Amino acid sequence: MTSDIRKILVIRGANIGDLLCTTPLFTTLRKHFPAARIDALVNSYNAPIVINNPDLDHVFYYTKAKHRETGESVLQVHWRRLKLLYQLRRQRYDVIILANCGYLHRPLRLAKIIGARRVIGFVPDDQPDSVITDRVPYGDIHAHEVIKIQQLLAPLNIHDAPPALTLVPDVAARCKAENARDAAFPQPDNRPILAVHISARLPSQRWPAAAFIQLIQTLHATWQGRFMLFWSPGDEGNPHHPGDDRKAKEIIAACAGIPLLPYPTQHLQDLIAGLSVCQGMFCADGGAMHVGAAVGLPIACLFGDSPANNWYPWGVPHIILQPPSRSVLDITPAQAVDACLALLPKSEPA
Repeated sequence: MTSDIRKILVIRGANIGDLLCTTPLFTTLRKHFPAARIDALVNSYNAPIVINNPDLDHVFYYTKAKHRETGESVLQVHWRRLKLLYQLRRQRYDVIILANCGYLHRPLRLAKIIGARRVIGFVPDDQPDSVITDRVPYGDIHAHEVIKIQQLLAPLNIHDAPPALTLVPDVAARCKAENARDAAFPQPDNRPILAVHISARLPSQRWPAAAFIQLIQTLHATWQGRFMLFWSPGDEGNPHHPGDDRKAKEIIAACAGIPLLPYPTQHLQDLIAGLSVCQGMFCADGGAMHVGAAVGLPIACLFGDSPANNWYPWGVPHIILQPPSRSVLDITPAQAVDACLALLPKSEPA
């Protein structure tokens, strides 16, 4: 029965791309339950992905110990999380959806503390479970993450094809990005802007600085567009959050004289807003790629040793570059240039 559902909580404490691939589920829930209260429980690192989501009534977030503020103890982090969970318990949700593609113990513990009349989640056939009331069997493991997550709506008698991703930039961050763009590039100038994101979490996805330099220089000579450069800030030696400041500096120096706007993004809101003022994107598989797809950019993307069929840019034109070796080092700048030219809007001189 679904007619008595008034409050729904979706739990998705994962990476940027995972949470973005859950936004079609939010949209579908809102379509079928327009009067219901639909909330999300996420972690503080990813919260900007859904803070302005029009399909959600409330976004609750907890902090992981590794993301705690300077001077904050692990005990304080756990105490705040416990208070949040009991606050959610008082909401008396009708349905909790564990929006992760697997049987994970941490979301199960959260659901058990919060409580609901129904808990929906993926459960292996041979796994006994006392928390999940609506067991969803694993579907096609080769399907896209968006399609997998959408299968969790079957117990609610919802079988819609998933829509596009949803992501709304922060107003102040968007204004900052627009101002930076207008200051860097002469006006009026309708030439499109290509976002070039140079960072990747997985070593097999990391393209060298020299390749990015050749890509930008060749596109400048043949396409006459403009560029915004994005990267993960910080030092490459940081074991927890390695950054690409040195790599970005090398690319910027080699591309002097080219209309290139370096756009460092210390916060996720800045990355979202910066990409939203571009017209296309070149990047490696990762969270930034999904952000680009969510703001509607056509994307040429590097895939190394990761399954492209599970994680390709959802809902936008895209070209995947993945060599048989599954190392992006075997993708040439010429191949990347061809992919960008096939996707990007035609550039018109200023």
